[in-house]
Amino acid sequence: MSDKGRLIVLSGPSGAGKSTVVFKAVEDRKDVCFSISVTTRKPRPNEVDGREYFFVEPDRFKEMVANDELLEHAEYVANSYGTPRAYVEKQLEAGMNVLLDIEIQGARQIHEKMPDAVKIFIVPPSMEELKRRLEGRGTDTSRAIEARLIRARQEYAEADFYDYIIVNDDADRAAQELSAIITAERCRASNRIQWLKNL
Repeated sequence: MSDKGRLIVLSGPSGAGKSTVVFKAVEDRKDVCFSISVTTRKPRPNEVDGREYFFVEPDRFKEMVANDELLEHAEYVANSYGTPRAYVEKQLEAGMNVLLDIEIQGARQIHEKMPDAVKIFIVPPSMEELKRRLEGRGTDTSRAIEARLIRARQEYAEADFYDYIIVNDDADRAAQELSAIITAERCRASNRIQWLKNL
């Protein structure tokens, strides 16, 4: 008998350091995998179907939406992206915790379809620190940085349905918190009640 995995939905503003925190949290864990999205964009060189993305034609994507085969979906730069329900459910049944890094709108869609998904919001310690990190990247204009800060404030106002908030003032500590949440969720009584029934 094994525990069922949990769907872990991660969100946070651009510059919050989500990628670093996630990498540090899962590098030594064998019970975590990343969700693979479906997309209508064409594969780039070296991308493999089923590894980076599941690549589909636009008509197939529309069919998946109509058949409720996606937990969430969105348009981005003229292409469609979505989270395939079948892939996620297969991983969960196999006991894997599935991580999904997604915007708030997508997290809300998943919250409606899978209310037991674990929703985690990762934030920097302050807006000043967020601005410093965005400027430190050296990839955005000052106007783009200002737009990202405005968007971050909007996201903060919309983030009241998340289960956990991780303040990323130190990436190692934030990673420990994320790993601890994943472990604690696996130990939930609702996830392990079958152990009591089989004694």
